[in-house]
Amino acid sequence: MSSAEAPPDLDDRRRAVAVAAMTFATGAIVANLYYAQPLEATLAEHFGASTGAVGAALTIIQVAYAVGLATVVPLGDLLQRRRLVVGVLVLTVAGLVAAATAPSLAVLGSAFAVVGVTAVAAQVLVPFAAQLARPGEQGRTVGTVMSGLLIGVLVARVVSGLVADWLGWRAVFVLAAVLTASCAVALWRALPVVEPSVRTSYPRLLGSVLGLIRDQPVLRLRMIYGATSYASFGALWTSIGFLLASPPFDLSDAQIGLFALFGVAGALMARFAGRLADRGLTHPMTGAALALTAASFVLVWFGGHSLVALAVGIVVFDMALQGCHITNQSVVFALAPQARSRLNTAYMTSYFVGGATGSGLSAAMYAAHGWPGVVVVGAAFPTLGFLVWLGEALARARTGPRLSSAAAATRA
Repeated sequence: MSSAEAPPDLDDRRRAVAVAAMTFATGAIVANLYYAQPLEATLAEHFGASTGAVGAALTIIQVAYAVGLATVVPLGDLLQRRRLVVGVLVLTVAGLVAAATAPSLAVLGSAFAVVGVTAVAAQVLVPFAAQLARPGEQGRTVGTVMSGLLIGVLVARVVSGLVADWLGWRAVFVLAAVLTASCAVALWRALPVVEPSVRTSYPRLLGSVLGLIRDQPVLRLRMIYGATSYASFGALWTSIGFLLASPPFDLSDAQIGLFALFGVAGALMARFAGRLADRGLTHPMTGAALALTAASFVLVWFGGHSLVALAVGIVVFDMALQGCHITNQSVVFALAPQARSRLNTAYMTSYFVGGATGSGLSAAMYAAHGWPGVVVVGAAFPTLGFLVWLGEALARARTGPRLSSAAAATRA
């Protein structure tokens, strides 16, 4: 169906400019998913809506992103990626403008759906970065671009809180629209034109993703680990704004946004997790990360009455979450290097379905049971993932090295 993608003939300067543009753009694009999270209380007050209704609107972003991962990202193998990314970003800008001018929560939710589906442009750029890399530098290049993505996730909530405090919540989405439009222009100028190597129909391409899931048992396990860990992320960050805006904390939007800076620990953990994966320690690393993610909610529970406990809990949580995610990616991308885009589609779709599930349950539990309900949801998912990992560990103990040999021999 396809041939291996060859790196285009670029000089070092043009390659460096393209990678820099993608690094900045991935962060700016993914940030669009998180700008609204510190604004829950403000949006609820502005629209006269319940916390559950606002939480549902935020959940739409995650659901839409999962839909985009499943339906838009595979198009990167069929269409010219530069044209695809820029075209999708035009729609993102339209969605952000609609969010900035939304007269009702229903319209805002619809705008969030557009933003969520089109924000997957970042996931089209990641395999493009690998293709542009010089031989032997794919990991470094992809790592550089992914660092921009992680920084975007961390900075989005801080920027959102500060801008909302100074200029109002609508200004947040105006700024996001301008930034995304600037990225579209920069990418159009910086990225080379590379014709796609795949010649097949769109339905068959999507079907091949399902085939990978069917044929790769290791992929299925990693999808479970990713989904259960990221469900806890959705649970925590969907409702934390409500907690921090309420007594005894009564924090402003800017102060709530600054809490995201504790997530920098996750960025530090990513490199460490990658080194452990290179040493073949992916299995114990996964179990430890899932267990630590669940255990961090003990501190998060105390955080209902203590900002210090909450901050420490977030640091532990983000370190464990990123450790699990980077380990999962290391395993998944090694399964079938010729199908990394489709492997990415399968893994990241399950990842964000998990996030959307945790987000939706968190909003409902906060409305019904307050912060303790959020903690139960957040801890339950990684606990489930750990139990699956424990079952895998027992299976490995019974079968010995045959399991890893079979996994290594699996082909897409």
